[in-house]
Amino acid sequence: MYPGRPYAREVGHVGEAAGVATSAGVIEGRHNVPPDVLTSVVHWLRKGGHNPSAELEELRRESLEGAEYCQNEGCEVKGRLKDFKVCPLCKTARYCGAACQQQDWTKGGHKASCGKFHTRVRQ
Repeated sequence: MYPGRPYAREVGHVGEAAGVATSAGVIEGRHNVPPDVLTSVVHWLRKGGHNPSAELEELRRESLEGAEYCQNEGCEVKGRLKDFKVCPLCKTARYCGAACQQQDWTKGGHKASCGKFHTRVRQ
């Protein structure tokens, strides 16, 4: 019934994770996702070796305090993700300002990786 998916049988056995997830603060009432879906997600994250409570707490901390999102190696500017400018070509690299973007473009190697990505997208 579940060929190649040894853990598929356990999908129905996530009820015990519900109490743990709710008490750990992983599942909170401010969402539109059904609780059984969230419980299942928490269950599978734990099976994969993740700690959803700790990872969620880290995301909350980063959103409040800010984090180092600048792609330029050695830059220690912290801030919110939305405050960092995105590379206009690849739309993946982020920089705290024009100086860091220029330095990473010339010395950090972003020019090579960005050009490859940009070429692939255009084809």
